[in-house]
Amino acid sequence: QERKKKFEKDGEKFYSMLDRHLHLSSKKKESQLQEADLQVDKERHNFFESSLEYVYQIQEVQESKKFSIVEPVLAFLHSLFTYNNLTVELTQDFLPYKQQLQLSLQNTRNHFSSTREELEDLKKRMKEAPLTCKLPGQPTIEGYLYTQEKWALGISWVKYYCQYEKEAKTLRMTPIDQKPGAKQGTLDLTLKSCVRRKTDSIDKRFCFDIETNERSGTITLQALSEANRRLWMEAMDGKEPIYHSPITKQEEMELNEVGFKFVRKCINAVETKGITTEGVYRTVGSNIQVQKLLNAFFDPKCPGDVDLQSGDWDIKTITSSLKFYLRNLSEPVMTYKLHKELVLAAKSENLDYRLGAIHALVYKLPEKNREMLELLIQHLVNVCEHSRENLMSPSNMGVIFGPTLMRAQEDTVAAMMNIKFQNIVVEILIEHFGKIYSGPPEDTTAPPVPPPRVAARRHKPITISKRPLRERPVFFGASVEESGAERLGQTPNGGGVEAPKPLLRSRLPAPRPGGDEPGRPPAESWPQPRTDPELGKLGNRLQDGGAKPAVRAANGVVTSPALRTATLQARRPAPRPGICGREGDCDGVPKPRSHGDKPVIMRPPVRPPDPPCRTPIPAKLEQRPDLIPGTAEEMPSSV
Repeated sequence: QERKKKFEKDGEKFYSMLDRHLHLSSKKKESQLQEADLQVDKERHNFFESSLEYVYQIQEVQESKKFSIVEPVLAFLHSLFTYNNLTVELTQDFLPYKQQLQLSLQNTRNHFSSTREELEDLKKRMKEAPLTCKLPGQPTIEGYLYTQEKWALGISWVKYYCQYEKEAKTLRMTPIDQKPGAKQGTLDLTLKSCVRRKTDSIDKRFCFDIETNERSGTITLQALSEANRRLWMEAMDGKEPIYHSPITKQEEMELNEVGFKFVRKCINAVETKGITTEGVYRTVGSNIQVQKLLNAFFDPKCPGDVDLQSGDWDIKTITSSLKFYLRNLSEPVMTYKLHKELVLAAKSENLDYRLGAIHALVYKLPEKNREMLELLIQHLVNVCEHSRENLMSPSNMGVIFGPTLMRAQEDTVAAMMNIKFQNIVVEILIEHFGKIYSGPPEDTTAPPVPPPRVAARRHKPITISKRPLRERPVFFGASVEESGAERLGQTPNGGGVEAPKPLLRSRLPAPRPGGDEPGRPPAESWPQPRTDPELGKLGNRLQDGGAKPAVRAANGVVTSPALRTATLQARRPAPRPGICGREGDCDGVPKPRSHGDKPVIMRPPVRPPDPPCRTPIPAKLEQRPDLIPGTAEEMPSSV
């Protein structure tokens, strides 16, 4: 009775502590969780000790009953017969029975001793490995598990006593309900799979998920400890959760019917319930939910059998899944073949040529790619129409979908530099969707040719917006050219007003023997050729003082900027053949600079920019030859 009471008391204490332990949150400190685990293990050990002692006592009592009653009776009869001096016949008749009884008694004692030794051995084995003492016909594993059950008002955890048979893959779950009178129905389930639950995906500890044939979806179970969960998973052939991308097969990442269905469903879901969400397509969803959605949609058994309109999938998960699918296609939507041509078209400064070239290249795409691109751009146009609510303009969409729809075949530094032009291509497609997809261009055999550059290249950021150009001053020889052009009724580039022509560098006339050329200073006042360091200093001074209305020389005489510029142009050496400056300098046209641009400091051995032409000074300037020699004389030699 004492050991029975002790067993019941220890059992009640252990299960109450186990219930409190399982309700601990995984967000508590690790030291508190470890202390709780040690306390539970200690109580479990005490409970096992009490249960084994109780079972051992019951076994001892049951076995001792077999001889503790019979032996006194036999002694009493023997004494009685001896005492009464029964007759010899009666004694002889009782002697065989007595011998047989003694033999049986000895066998019973021997059996008791052997059984006690086996029980001692079983006690030791039970303490070392509780599940190694299973007899044939018993379940592979059994014990208590908690099951997560979802209700209308929340989630509850119900305690079950579970028995699993590995060969038949059958799981029997018997509910343990503490309420009297409640119905306890046993569940018989057939196991399909078992996966360990990720630690960060649930608040409870020691959880794992199973799938059964009888129930749809997964069933979340909670074991009593980490070791207990490991034993259950080993018995059920459990697997670790998937942390990498689920889509690895090449055929799953093609523009096939399932892919089009997935894109259309995502677009429909976004336009139905999330088109006004702030930062749509910019905010990223949970990676776990994205992989779960892609696994469910691209399941080979039932592809496309996912309802994106349900509340299980939020907008961030849907948009991230759509971007993941487009980004992981074996070939981007706008193909590797046309990538270089699209980037070159986006780099053009001529907006009309840029639009026409992209228009022509869109219709060079394969039919499936063009259909997918039209579907996506139409959707992005609809999203950008609600930019006041979602704050997603065409430029923002270009930043997001540029690398997604266009990507280089190899990740190089040049490909990284071209990302901004990929964004521009998508931005153009969104802003000019109506024109591009109204029909193919008139001539799709070749993209439009950009017009030849007549005016000087103006350095400006590549953008889509058409803003009026600001007036920019022209320095160096441009002042003389502009003044001469105004007098002669010509354009700054040297051509007539009828048709602009690029500048041609005129050849200098041969020097006349014994005389100076008209319009040029005398030979003794003409500056001598200078070295490269002197020319670099000369260019620096011209750039620093080119924007001032008047320049004062070293001797204090003020000269006009036009005459000084013309004189300094004559000092520059002839350009070296085959060497051009930056892009746009080979045509001999100087680049105008805006008021806000910082002048570029030219240092040796970099040569100053070449003059646009060496034509004679206009006639009106030749009427004042007295200023020309003075200019050369007044120029300090240190310049």
